[in-house]
Amino acid sequence: MEALIIGGSGGLSSVVAKTAMKNNYRVWTVTRGERELPDGVNALKADRNDAEKLKEVLAACNRKWDVVFDCICMNRTHAMNDLEILPAFTDRLVVVSTDSVYDGRFKRIPETEDGICVEESCSDEECSYAGNKRRMEEVFLQDMRSGASGLQITIFRPGHIYGPGFLLGCFPEHSRQKELPELIRKGEPIRLVGMGTYVIHPIYVDDLAETLVDCAANPKTYQQIFCIGGPEAVENKTYYETIAECLGVELKLEEIPLAGYLEKHPEYSGHLCHRVYDLTKLRETGVKMPSVHLKQGIAASLKALG
Repeated sequence: MEALIIGGSGGLSSVVAKTAMKNNYRVWTVTRGERELPDGVNALKADRNDAEKLKEVLAACNRKWDVVFDCICMNRTHAMNDLEILPAFTDRLVVVSTDSVYDGRFKRIPETEDGICVEESCSDEECSYAGNKRRMEEVFLQDMRSGASGLQITIFRPGHIYGPGFLLGCFPEHSRQKELPELIRKGEPIRLVGMGTYVIHPIYVDDLAETLVDCAANPKTYQQIFCIGGPEAVENKTYYETIAECLGVELKLEEIPLAGYLEKHPEYSGHLCHRVYDLTKLRETGVKMPSVHLKQGIAASLKALG
């Protein structure tokens, strides 16, 4: 079996490459060639924003891949390019989206795949990360309904991805913070909005990669969109408490009042809400489900950070 990964050097895409090879795929990656790639992949060099160059590089391989994983599909243009270019080279596409596409004002507990998503009327250039990801989804969803491209598409909406290759931190004001472990180790107060009582559904990077690869040949996942999270949902403060526990220290917390915070920081609307998901639809397909618990994953993350 042969797989193409759009990406391949990032925190998730590199793990997808390794996981695919572990599952007996020959793997090709498409990157700009600026970062180290996993050993054993066939490296292709192209900027995915240059559609003609991407098409040229893929055509030069003279092959059809069993599956393409697009780990860096960020906006409507990327999705449209996928639909235009990829049908000549594959019948199967797996796309990584984000749980940020949900409108935090209307989140249910747990949320399902048919939840209310963000809508933004701005131009693509001015659109937020969440807005661009949702517009990307809409391009694929329209194609999934029409069957115009002939691709069998699956979209995943992970929330907070953590593990080796990712900085720790899942909540304002300590999100993806390089110095977070050292701050906790030194006993510095960790400032959390509303004491971090919103619930999060983190997923360990290896778990996510395993599910992505396992779904590739599963017809029950074709033309579907799935929420995905780890085996447990916890309050954000528990995430930070787990880091402290793994470091062998006490966590010091300081509350940032919730009142008025979102009005001052609308960019955090996707965080200041519960982010827990119903995985029933995904589980019923029979794919490999995430199994790494938070403490185990945090310990591995800290070890990788050194």
